[in-house]
Amino acid sequence: MRLTNFSDYALRMLMYAASAGDRLITIEEVARTFKVSKTHLNKVANTLTRGGYLKAVRGRSGGLALGRSPEMIRIGDVIRLTEPDFALVECFATGNQCVLTGCCKLSGMFGDAMASFQNTLDLYTLADIALMPKDFVGGLPASEASAYR
Repeated sequence: MRLTNFSDYALRMLMYAASAGDRLITIEEVARTFKVSKTHLNKVANTLTRGGYLKAVRGRSGGLALGRSPEMIRIGDVIRLTEPDFALVECFATGNQCVLTGCCKLSGMFGDAMASFQNTLDLYTLADIALMPKDFVGGLPASEASAYR
């Protein structure tokens, strides 16, 4: 199993926002920090904002900030929001055509594994994976970056 880039970028964006504290972050600085597309990050930010994990401040000096405290953002919830599905095998997906459905024992095993995966992610919050601002020097504004070098 592999998470999508969308989920990866969502976690990175949340980690970056957590490291910024009260300072608003921008899509541009996150894109620069992680060397990813601003267009793709806009979609990620929109999803995280709709989910309540980020809040958007509009206007000339606007940006993004965490919508909840890092201790209240469970990693499992973020992954469930950002992953399109958890269909590890065909019988988990819509339109299943497998001839073994009904007698195959793989679906139970994979179902247990997926439940364990999600339960483990639910044990962790953004506070558990937060980094320090100095870990993101490439994305900090020049005036702040010099304080961490």
